[in-house]
Amino acid sequence: MSDRLQKTAITPATHTTPPARFSHGVKKGGLLQVAGQVGFLPATPGEAPTPAGPTLREQTLQTLANVRAILEEGGASWEDAMMIRVYLTDTAHFAEFNEIYNDYFAALEQAPAARTTVYVGLPAGLLVEIDALAVLG
Repeated sequence: MSDRLQKTAITPATHTTPPARFSHGVKKGGLLQVAGQVGFLPATPGEAPTPAGPTLREQTLQTLANVRAILEEGGASWEDAMMIRVYLTDTAHFAEFNEIYNDYFAALEQAPAARTTVYVGLPAGLLVEIDALAVLG
């Protein structure tokens, strides 16, 4: 099997080992799938993950940084993202999230990725989760 068809797990140094049997990111062929990320601060060996803060802004910016770290480790950037899925815990956060999201991606030079937003339950204190699909090369 050629290297291009190998499935490779992507875990940046900023991330801890996942708590279950999954990868933070997986690259195969020209695709890179980033698993759902939350607003945990960069990993400290031997310590439990710590949320970036209690606000939607703090958690969203850290979540986007965590997704970006996996994209970059896998050889991609936001410019390569085709699909972004956002999971919010509260429908009242939609407008504020859009402001944060629009500001964050304002400098993109290419068309923005397609986006889906859904509402879910997350562990206590977590307000947002984001995953992404990127096309490489």
